[in-house]
Amino acid sequence: MKIAQYYDHERVRVGVIEGESLLPLDFQGSIIEFIEQGTPAKPKGKALPLDKIRFAPAVSGPSKIIALGLNYLDHAKESKGAIPKVPLLFAKFPNSLAGHKEAITWSEEITKKVDFEAELAVIIGKKIHRVLKEQVMEAVFGYACANDVSARDLQFSDGQWVRGKSLDTFCPIGPWIVTQDEIPDPHCLSIKTVLNGTTMQDSNTNMMIFKVPEVIHFISRQITLLPGDVILTGTPHGVGTFRDPSIYMKDGDVVVVEIEKVGRLINPCKVI
Repeated sequence: MKIAQYYDHERVRVGVIEGESLLPLDFQGSIIEFIEQGTPAKPKGKALPLDKIRFAPAVSGPSKIIALGLNYLDHAKESKGAIPKVPLLFAKFPNSLAGHKEAITWSEEITKKVDFEAELAVIIGKKIHRVLKEQVMEAVFGYACANDVSARDLQFSDGQWVRGKSLDTFCPIGPWIVTQDEIPDPHCLSIKTVLNGTTMQDSNTNMMIFKVPEVIHFISRQITLLPGDVILTGTPHGVGTFRDPSIYMKDGDVVVVEIEKVGRLINPCKVI
């Protein structure tokens, strides 16, 4: 099942994707409340064509967004970074969330080096803390495409990553969540970034150093995970900053994150 959030005028609602349409659900709460409820709502109302939908972020209002650095072997090699011995965690703030087809925006007074990072997002489905590794996948609600947009000049000058990763709109996620039952193995999916029609990243989730169960287990031993929390599982090689010459996104660009069996997340870029 594919679950999406969309705007009904200025109100965010939840719907289910069927083919090229969205069916509104008979549910009045947020996606997190939908996840917590645990029982599917029934469709109610007329099907809406996807090309007429204004998508909201696939998740809104999570208690936290936890991301992994250097979690793809090919990306660790291109960055000349040491292979982490344990998952390397950092945070993105919820204000960074953006939906499918929403603009990634920034001011050049703040940053001039805005980079793309295709990532498989894991959406947590229930409260989890210190459970057995064999049980952690029971806490996964589903998966989504995400773009861990990064202001490299801020990231590298600060010496830590939070500011450069957390500017408004710097975490597009969507277009929808694909429930876990549709993706029994998240470690065999092609993952790409396409910038203005040119493929920049082209890899596979089998390049992850720390696999999804290990990542969730590691985090949950130390940090309680709640329904709707987002884990970004790292990006593969091909990011703009490590190219020669470096390539950064600019005003008017269109960036696409595409993950096999999950979807295509499209965002225009706009300097404000």
